[in-house]
Amino acid sequence: MSGYNEAAYHQARESVIEHPCPVERALLKGCVRCHLTRKRLLAERELMTCTEANASARCQHFLEAIHHNARFALHLDANQPWPFGKEIRAQCGGVLGLIDALEAPETDIATLLDMALTDGKPPEDLPWSAIMRSVVHYDPRPRNKPPKTTPN
Repeated sequence: MSGYNEAAYHQARESVIEHPCPVERALLKGCVRCHLTRKRLLAERELMTCTEANASARCQHFLEAIHHNARFALHLDANQPWPFGKEIRAQCGGVLGLIDALEAPETDIATLLDMALTDGKPPEDLPWSAIMRSVVHYDPRPRNKPPKTTPN
């Protein structure tokens, strides 16, 4: 056993992050980007922090709305924590669904939410049916396709 203390890591993580990034997993996976985040290294792990409190809160509200809307679609019990794979589906699929619904050429989550939530519009007014289609169909681990063979 390595003697690694996960509780100490989480405590250190909380002490170095002023504004947490709610869509950190999607950013680390690379399916979305954000100009307001900064990558940090802690205990040989990557983590993302947000540079603005308002942006962090806006992303948190968006993620909470995705979780609320996706529980039924992803067959999750409201009392259970989100498994890693389904969290990736919610974050990546949710942002990619928002991109499709807004027909936006932008993949920057902060800019997308600025566009989508203009004039104090609440996240509940977003096109959730289109976003949920993307969440349900997002594959966090795309299967390798066999290479195409060329006829001789």
